[in-house]
Amino acid sequence: MGRGRIEIKKIENVNSRQVTFSKRRNGLMKKARELSILCDAEVALIIFSSTGKAYDFSSGCMEQTLSRYGYSGASHDHKQREEQQLLLCSSQENGAVLPKDDAMKSEVERLQLAIQRLKGKELEGMSFSDLISLENQLNDSLHSVKDQKTQILLNQVERSRLKEKRALEENQILRKQVEMLGRGSSGPKGLSEIPQFSSPQAEPESSSSDDDDENDPHSDTSLQLGLSSSGYWTKRKKPKIESPYDNSGSQVASD
Repeated sequence: MGRGRIEIKKIENVNSRQVTFSKRRNGLMKKARELSILCDAEVALIIFSSTGKAYDFSSGCMEQTLSRYGYSGASHDHKQREEQQLLLCSSQENGAVLPKDDAMKSEVERLQLAIQRLKGKELEGMSFSDLISLENQLNDSLHSVKDQKTQILLNQVERSRLKEKRALEENQILRKQVEMLGRGSSGPKGLSEIPQFSSPQAEPESSSSDDDDENDPHSDTSLQLGLSSSGYWTKRKKPKIESPYDNSGSQVASD
């Protein structure tokens, strides 16, 4: 009994769709490989899955096949370019080298040998004059490297000096701004800057009283304890001193 025919439509189930894609992709690539081998055909196959993953197969050079497909309806110049690309691919596959490629290969080998000799390798076969020329070339390169290094150091020193000069100028500007702010804020002194005295008017009175006490022989020098008050001095009686002339006068009057 043969297999039933499957209806060609989108598979709604994601898992079934992925399994079917994997099976049929492998089968398609197998058929493309068989076609290229059996019929000697140039086959290029590109597949993108629904998730964006790419799968490809090519019997030869994929870029060459795509270029042939893109330039199929182009002008005669494009066809010549295509033929050159085909000739280049065939020559690389068969090991043959075109004259242009031969000259390019020789130039590459010469440059590689020169690089090796500049590194101090592959010196065999060089004559004495060639070695002197190589030494001079290396000395010139060394001097150029030293000069470049010195120039870089001088540039760094110059940049450092400019930064230092700029920093000093900014420092001077800041100092001037601070001085201007200080001058602008100078005015009536604050309470903290005014000298504090316990009794500004007590010192002159005490000094004058001390002088009077020193000049007055009858001054009272007794130590008084307690709070000083002006009433104490008014209530205190001054000592009464009797004059001898008053007694004599009274005696004369009595006589």
